[in-house]
Amino acid sequence: MTTTTLAVLVPLLPFLGAAAGLLLGRTAPGFVRPLAVLPTLAALVLAVLVAARQGGGRALDAVTELTPTGSVPVELALHIDGFAALVAVLVALVATCVQLYSTGYLRDDPRYPSYAALVSLFTSAMLLVVYSGDLIVLLVGWEIMGICSYFLVGHYWETPEARAASLKAFLVTKLGDVPFLIGLFALATDAGSFRITEVLGAVAQGGLGHPTLTALLLLAGVAGKSAQFPLHTWLPDAMAGPTPVSALIHAATMVAAGVYFIARLLPVFESSGAAMTVLAVMAAVTMIGSALAALAQDDIKRVLAYSTIGQLGYMTGALAVADRGAAVFHLLSHGAFKALLFLAAGVIIHAAGTNSLAAMSRMRNLRARVPDAYWTMTVALLALAAIPPFSGFFSKESVLAAAEHVIGGHTEHAPLAAGWAVLVAGLVTALLTAAYAMRLWLLAFRGHGTEAPDHGRQPRVMNAVLWILAIPSLAFGGLAFRLLPDWFDGHGLTPTLTTSVLGTGVALVGGIITYGAWQHTTALAARVPLGAVAADRDGDAGLVEAEAIASHRPAYGDVAYAPDPADPGRLLLGPLHRHAAVGFHLDALYTALFVRPVRAGASLVRFLDREVVENYVRGAGTLPRWLGTAVRRAQTGNVQTYVSALLAGTVVLAVAAVLVATGA
Repeated sequence: MTTTTLAVLVPLLPFLGAAAGLLLGRTAPGFVRPLAVLPTLAALVLAVLVAARQGGGRALDAVTELTPTGSVPVELALHIDGFAALVAVLVALVATCVQLYSTGYLRDDPRYPSYAALVSLFTSAMLLVVYSGDLIVLLVGWEIMGICSYFLVGHYWETPEARAASLKAFLVTKLGDVPFLIGLFALATDAGSFRITEVLGAVAQGGLGHPTLTALLLLAGVAGKSAQFPLHTWLPDAMAGPTPVSALIHAATMVAAGVYFIARLLPVFESSGAAMTVLAVMAAVTMIGSALAALAQDDIKRVLAYSTIGQLGYMTGALAVADRGAAVFHLLSHGAFKALLFLAAGVIIHAAGTNSLAAMSRMRNLRARVPDAYWTMTVALLALAAIPPFSGFFSKESVLAAAEHVIGGHTEHAPLAAGWAVLVAGLVTALLTAAYAMRLWLLAFRGHGTEAPDHGRQPRVMNAVLWILAIPSLAFGGLAFRLLPDWFDGHGLTPTLTTSVLGTGVALVGGIITYGAWQHTTALAARVPLGAVAADRDGDAGLVEAEAIASHRPAYGDVAYAPDPADPGRLLLGPLHRHAAVGFHLDALYTALFVRPVRAGASLVRFLDREVVENYVRGAGTLPRWLGTAVRRAQTGNVQTYVSALLAGTVVLAVAAVLVATGA
């Protein structure tokens, strides 16, 4: 079987599994789980074979024209280079783990058949994006992921949080997709083709008419899909969906699509220094802002959601300094340990007996109750904090080294300002990342909250998946920089001394400071009654944070929420904590700037429609109705009346005729 045929089957198998799952979900429920797992597992095997045959060498291209358009053709094209081959393996691996994990996590869910089918369709769409060599075909996968996220985030549609989160995710990403679509058409118009290779060839020859405008339009779609500032606000709320969905979205699909898109079309962005600067600023703001917000969250999944936003900021930062190798390296590394973090959080949530949320302020004695989650999450958090020799250290260090490379004047593809912005923001974010990773570990496994009821042991398949993902979280980075440089355009992945020392140093400082703050707050909490802290709400948190936390509190019975007095995040952030807890009020700002004006405009349109247009329509029908009423009343049914009216009319006509004749 040729490599092209194998590559076509990789996205096709999950699609067929999704279709079969939807058709047989009600009639043959016993086939649902095999149809969820086996096609995705087969796609993983085929993706590995495609990667082995591609081998990091020359890109594989195949094309078939779908339909003549009369102008720019739309083609079913494959373009598989080292990046595409590796990302496809990541997508299929995480999707397989999520499907296996879900068989235990959602084993009693009545809507599991539709859920499993949507996950398969989601996987197929992302694989289509990864392998596609045509921008329109890529757009198809891009949009299918958007609708799948809407249904999966809203899986628990009975709850208002899930309904609101799914709608918000759909609308915010579509807000970015509109300029993205315009940018694709502008790009194809300049290049004369939707083929990625043709577009890159046109860029190399200076064929783009408006490179800055085109790049910024595309960047809007990337910001929405990959949850970058200012279109990142949908991602934390998307945690209302099932935890395996969160793992899939955050680790290998949806949010990774935007970063991957820029990596494939990086020369388009490099053709505009302004676009690269905007990309760098966006990455820097995203990294620092999301890390501060993560340090203030109480729900464990919202911490991980803001963490994902920040790590995506690292990837876009690497792209802003014109190093797609570092960006994709961190995408692969992050995909493994972030999937592990979410699935380990799911084990904790499952043990707590809630659907999707778990407040760290209530966690207690979890290390003994979920030992598999404890050890694997520890590995993943060390990778997240970029502590050597875990995978996150190597990939994050490659991003910092790329920024240092720009500052040293070793490349002309990125502005110097972009290098400084990415390096400084990356180091600050490394400090904050280690801080919130340490805080999560302390509160989750050594917290002093109210112990939730024990809901028994988790299904074995859930714990088995955690250990599978722990392997790449620990070993991928070290193996990649030694064995895979050819897969990254020959880019050297070996850590450099300066950025390694700086990155590891600030990470250790962040972790140590957080541990010290936790010990200090724990000592204070031992001398202060918990009830007093709960009544006071810790003083500086304020009503805004109280409302925000209340809107995401999990169901641990009827016990009122009380913040953990030993939370080091409050001490570290100080007055900034109440603002960081609600995402620096961006949702409130967008509500004031956009939502309320749109609603006011809609109310005005509704008023004009009802009071003006409808009155006009009703008035236009009133006169005929009155005339009809008069005619109807003349229909008495009395023949004598009709004859009298006929004679009277005849007389009137005769008189009129005489008058006319006389006048003539």
